[in-house]
Amino acid sequence: MSRLFLLRNSLRVIVLLVVAGFVIGPLLAAFFGGFKSNAQLRTNPLGLPASWDVSHYVGILEDPSFWQYLGNSLLISSATVILTLIVGAAAAYVFSHIRFFGARMLHSYLLLGLMFPFAAAILPLFIKVRDLGLLDTYWAVILPQTAFGLSLAILLFKAFFDQLPRELFEAAYVDGCSYLRFFWSFTLPLSTPILATVGVFVFVQSWNNFLLPLVVFNTESVYTWPLGMMQFRGEYLTQWNLILAFVSLTILPAIVFFLAAQKYIVAGLTGGSVKG
Repeated sequence: MSRLFLLRNSLRVIVLLVVAGFVIGPLLAAFFGGFKSNAQLRTNPLGLPASWDVSHYVGILEDPSFWQYLGNSLLISSATVILTLIVGAAAAYVFSHIRFFGARMLHSYLLLGLMFPFAAAILPLFIKVRDLGLLDTYWAVILPQTAFGLSLAILLFKAFFDQLPRELFEAAYVDGCSYLRFFWSFTLPLSTPILATVGVFVFVQSWNNFLLPLVVFNTESVYTWPLGMMQFRGEYLTQWNLILAFVSLTILPAIVFFLAAQKYIVAGLTGGSVKG
């Protein structure tokens, strides 16, 4: 029995290492590529640099445009996360604790957003953003991203809220606690795992969004990092070491955000999976 257990664990570790290699490998290749010359990239694209040239990273960090792209992405992603968490948690709380006519139908209607591809709505989104006079503003990206992120947020929040002790809500209600006060004082403080989980998903999706900013932004001063990457690649088309350095630096905030919240993600995803 111990041999079988050891074999299973060994196979599990091997599979995890292979999967981790597929995920981490390209990131390390891009990071190390930023230290290489173009000649080294052609002869040794995956290995360690023969000489560590930090000038590419330093040059990008000293470029004001890089920080402008990064700041725009950080502002848009953070605002999208905050709005999605507030609206999604409030809506899921209503579906979880308040019974009203049409609740199930409305909940199912909101979840239909999971089946609706973002790209399919890009034309009506552009028309609506234009009619509202939001073109070339941060809200042109923040509001649509929030709307499209609500389906997943409500699904995860409701599954988590349904598992919170019902007795806690009943006791607070008997003591005169309103729905709104219970939501802010009890539900949200107990929901740190699912808040972090939804926040990570929304942040990464917003951080990497390319299509919507491409359509609604025309001024470089509001470009996010994917559009800045497009601009940077057009300027340094043949200098792949600079492009890899730029990519490595711009994906770093998303990686750091994910690592900081990873301990909550599993708890958040499994919090609504078991009844009782």
